[in-house]
Amino acid sequence: MRASFSYRSALLIVLLGVFTYLYGLDSRFAPKNGDEYPYMHIVRMTADSGHWLPLQSEMDGIKNTKPPLIFWQGIASTHWASEWTLANLRWPSVLYTGLTAFFLFLAVRRFSGKTQTGILAALVWLSFFATYRYGRPFLADPPEVFWISLPFLAILYWGRCAFESKFFFPLMAGVCFGLALFAKSFAYIVPASFALGLYYWRWRQWSIPRVIIQDLYKLIMIAVLALGVFALWFAMDPNPEAVWKEFVLGENAGKFAARQSSYLMDLVRGGDSIWLLMLTTIANAGLFSFVLISSLMQCWRTRRFLSLEEVLLLLLIAAFWIVFSLPSQRSGRYLLPVMPAFAALIALSWDRLPLWGFRIALLLQLLVLSLLLWIGINLQSSQWMGATGSWTYSYCHWILMAFGILLVLFGLVKRNFTKTLSLAACFLVYCALTSSLAPLEGRLGRYSAETIAQLQDKDVWVPCDYRAKDEEYRLLMPGAKLHGYLAQDASDVTSLTSAYPLVAVHAPLGVQPTLCDSCRIVGQRMEMRARHTNEEITEMLMGQIGKHLFVNEYLVSTPAPIPNLSNLKDVCR
Repeated sequence: MRASFSYRSALLIVLLGVFTYLYGLDSRFAPKNGDEYPYMHIVRMTADSGHWLPLQSEMDGIKNTKPPLIFWQGIASTHWASEWTLANLRWPSVLYTGLTAFFLFLAVRRFSGKTQTGILAALVWLSFFATYRYGRPFLADPPEVFWISLPFLAILYWGRCAFESKFFFPLMAGVCFGLALFAKSFAYIVPASFALGLYYWRWRQWSIPRVIIQDLYKLIMIAVLALGVFALWFAMDPNPEAVWKEFVLGENAGKFAARQSSYLMDLVRGGDSIWLLMLTTIANAGLFSFVLISSLMQCWRTRRFLSLEEVLLLLLIAAFWIVFSLPSQRSGRYLLPVMPAFAALIALSWDRLPLWGFRIALLLQLLVLSLLLWIGINLQSSQWMGATGSWTYSYCHWILMAFGILLVLFGLVKRNFTKTLSLAACFLVYCALTSSLAPLEGRLGRYSAETIAQLQDKDVWVPCDYRAKDEEYRLLMPGAKLHGYLAQDASDVTSLTSAYPLVAVHAPLGVQPTLCDSCRIVGQRMEMRARHTNEEITEMLMGQIGKHLFVNEYLVSTPAPIPNLSNLKDVCR
């Protein structure tokens, strides 16, 4: 037994967690998934049409990629794209994540009888890297996790009343599941209904006949109601055939097709095997992965003495893992709805967990913070930027880095504080990640107001290495008409300036691009590169970080005529 989680620690880490999730919310470099750019594109195009449906997109094959709830959310939060910022797009995601954490706190506090345990469950879930990565950006995961989790958390909160409810709870669960399907996919009704069926089975003392007699109609009612909510998409969309073809058949049914050799071989080996699904699910916990492993080991050792609530949490996890091991495309991201259950298990066994998992977490945090400190010192002390500007951190950044490292070291030395400090340090690491790239969020990584004024209503060609990447450039060049070309050609200045009248090109830091006599630099900024060769990675490890991690981006005006856009493929699409 170790020192318990105190109220003082809980309050301080709650404040730190809230700050972490709000800090850098509008950052272009926030941990996220590449789907955010296509989602932003669909929101903007749909808002421009002036109608909620049908969803609009200029991307081939990516229009009805998700149900409309997430896009309606973006339209509402940006006031029909009139206030187009990342913060406006993302704040509803943070709200969903905060509500999930709050209801997790209420449920765990209710059945455990301890407020500290409830707070701990919420904080542990927020400390998972997958929660931070997918719970802040403009993605479908935050509403999906919230609406799927809510009925299961309600069962943990209400207990017998929920299980014995003949109408109210099934109605509530059906609506919640329906909103989850309306945010992500109708496929989630399978694991959700399966898990709820296992809950009723356990409540009826593992008696299948009792479940069939007393609860089967509830499960049918919940599933039908949820699918009915999802079916509203077909009823409201002017083109339901496109929804069926693109979303039902393409986005969902296609996930059962063999991806490598055959379905059975993919099941047991390769990048889509069930073993990798297990690892990526655990890896969702990020720095707390080994704490999660120790918690599962603790559950196995005490399996004969688990409480009803702990059994229900494990059944929820098992149901989702079994169902999502069936499609040929397997990803730990599909199991994000069960991560609150993992966090609750960790919180319930917090005092009994061994220290080795928390010490590994602290060592990983020390490694990340030390690496960020080394990179920061190297960037600020380097002289390779030339006329672009200087990479300068504020005093707050260095205080944050020093405080984080000292806190981790203190946690490694003081056994009574190891668990609490390992939890707090997770949030400090996320803050350090955001703070380390803060200079690029300011003048160094953005075009000047004078440059932006010159780009209004002009055609500009920008490099694209991902579909809808121009949506990021739209934040940097508001008012410009953007077109994409292959990012791998961004350094071919001669070809680009001879093909496009106004184009963004890349050049190494400190090196002025060679331009034609009539070419003119309109503006410049610094950008972070995404792909590197093995030789470049080796040089970066030797200390030449800025030389390969960043490039200067120049906006160049040329005498080239405007290409025929009707015959030119936009790479961003």
